[in-house]
Amino acid sequence: MSENTLIARAKTVAFQGEPGAYANLAAREALPHAQFIGKPTFEAALDAVRHGETDLAFVPVENSVYGRIADVHLLARHFGRAVKGYVPDEGQKSLFILGEHFHRVRHQLLGVKGAQLSGVKSVFSQAPALGQVRKVIKELGLVEKQWYDTAGAARHVAELKDPACAAVASTLAGEIYGLEILKPDIEDASNNMTRFLIVGSEPDDPPNDGRPVISTFLFGVRNIPAALYKALGGFATNGVNMTKLESYQLGGSFNATEFYADIEGHPDQHNVRLALEELSFFSSRVIMLGIYPAHPYRSEMP
Repeated sequence: MSENTLIARAKTVAFQGEPGAYANLAAREALPHAQFIGKPTFEAALDAVRHGETDLAFVPVENSVYGRIADVHLLARHFGRAVKGYVPDEGQKSLFILGEHFHRVRHQLLGVKGAQLSGVKSVFSQAPALGQVRKVIKELGLVEKQWYDTAGAARHVAELKDPACAAVASTLAGEIYGLEILKPDIEDASNNMTRFLIVGSEPDDPPNDGRPVISTFLFGVRNIPAALYKALGGFATNGVNMTKLESYQLGGSFNATEFYADIEGHPDQHNVRLALEELSFFSSRVIMLGIYPAHPYRSEMP
């Protein structure tokens, strides 16, 4: 895991969900020295850090099968430090990405004791989890019931005591709520991975010492022809690898688009600095969300 000082010192970590949620499992992997506090929403988990209730928050940002976890991208507007043209909300304390963690997600189809797979008619889980097990849902002809959290779905099924209802959740959630695995490892892809971000209330940038680093930022381009093409050109000409680029609308407007990007490299590296300078020239705003050590899984990706 990261050598980040704030991460190493952390005693409490907020996550979205109930005990047994995948964020809970992943946080235990990444931060085994800490205690974990479940929150009902991503915003509540981040607010726990912002208000000093916990040292860190641990939130999912994307899944290899389902794609991005959109809620977190919207909340990212409250992160970071200005590089250009950005003034944070008055009285709103900024948050910073301190690290990342990749977690292999294994989904279980859970039912009450004595339930039979052939008798299951409906399945409860969080939308991203349901989106990762579509093949089994279609194969069994199940009716999807969206729930706010995977572990919460498991608890709900346990409370229903209905053998026709099942949940998609972790093995740990099944153990906590007394459910049986009706069908194991039902994820659509064998390499089903979720990427989580470790978030704190102050930056703790790693040194520019040659070790792999990820820099994450938001930017909005100027209203001129080919602005996006020109803004991104510096990364190509300076040999900086951009591993992620996504767009989303601002404030419900179809005219105001913001971009979320990850690059490999530290802003203090000469080529990265030049690329960011070119980006800034063609952008109306740039917000650095975090500079943090790359997770070892990146070197193992297919």
